[in-house]
Amino acid sequence: MERRPARLISVTFAFALATFIAASAAAQSATQAGVPVALAAGVKADPPVKVDAAKVDSAVTAPVAPIPTLLTEIQANAFSSFGYTYNMNSPVSRLNGYRVFDSDANTFSVDVAELVLQRVITKPGETGFRMDLEVGGAIPQKSQALGLSIGQGADLQQAVLSYLAPVGHGLRLDFGKFVTPLGYEVIEGYDGYNDNYSRSFLFNYAIPFTHTGVKASYALNSAVSAMLMVVNGWDNARDNNSGKSIGGQLTVVPVAPVSVILSYVGGPEKTDTTGYVRHMYDVVATWKVADALTLGINGDYGVENGASLVTPGTSAVWKGIAGYARLDATSKFSLALRGETFQDGGGTRLAAGSAATVSEFTLTPSYKVGSHFVVRSDVRFDHANLPLFTKDAGIATSNQRTVTFNAIFVY
Repeated sequence: MERRPARLISVTFAFALATFIAASAAAQSATQAGVPVALAAGVKADPPVKVDAAKVDSAVTAPVAPIPTLLTEIQANAFSSFGYTYNMNSPVSRLNGYRVFDSDANTFSVDVAELVLQRVITKPGETGFRMDLEVGGAIPQKSQALGLSIGQGADLQQAVLSYLAPVGHGLRLDFGKFVTPLGYEVIEGYDGYNDNYSRSFLFNYAIPFTHTGVKASYALNSAVSAMLMVVNGWDNARDNNSGKSIGGQLTVVPVAPVSVILSYVGGPEKTDTTGYVRHMYDVVATWKVADALTLGINGDYGVENGASLVTPGTSAVWKGIAGYARLDATSKFSLALRGETFQDGGGTRLAAGSAATVSEFTLTPSYKVGSHFVVRSDVRFDHANLPLFTKDAGIATSNQRTVTFNAIFVY
């Protein structure tokens, strides 16, 4: 008695399967004979619909509106950075001393999510543009320029219109807001990110971040290129005085593995000042020793007339040097080293009020998980000649040690 339901189910299933096979065979035969499937299956069909062959041909051959050429030439790229920094001093402020882009301690941070839209130009006579839009908890508010802000956690980092003039090897003109050409390091983006997660003292305090104005670049030959710019100043989308800053850069490649970049920018800079009171000189040299090893050096010297806080009425001088090394152990794993020292003789750049010297050493192992995803970790040791850092309950100290985890996505 217990097996009868199972036998009944089996018989029912077999009958249904046989009916389905028979219907499928009938449909196939009817189709081959030109009979509508619905009639062959015994289903009442709707009356046949008359088709206008001319309309069908017209619909098939009607041209499709093409996508505008400009839209097909717009390139989209993205960059995102996520980090966590542990400060061994455990400062109650949860801030890393004398850090700019990685100032938050002992907290997870979405540093930046950046979208870049651009039309790249490569031929004389072409025009293009680039816009870098970014949001995040670290980079946007630190790199914002005076007079151009779209929110506390957002920034229009770059907005550039470009023209490649048909002159010689190509005279390129850029108009708008762009990242400074000075320094070894960059703010970071899809087209370039630093070997170390944290930025150097030189990048944070010796040079500007962005400029707004006009820039002209020209390649004299394959080994020498030059750049001139007239801008509002340091980090000013809207000028704070009636003067303009002048900048220039000379790039020399004496031999293929070595490049040297000499840069200068000078101008009024301060609110309502006139004349060239601030001058910045920057030199960057790189040497690709081998396919797996690259060495670099960055030197800065700055002076601002009458700006010293240590000796009022005299010039403030700041200077520093940083050395870099990157070893690509494998196609996925690399190790980067950085060591530097920075002197703020006038007490103005570090805002310490006294002549201060800070030094640091950073070790950064990196691993490429994929073609677009990188994980890395900073181990950094900071030291100052004054008790500039804090620990525990606000105790002043001259040392600071941090460990960072960072994940970045590049597209």
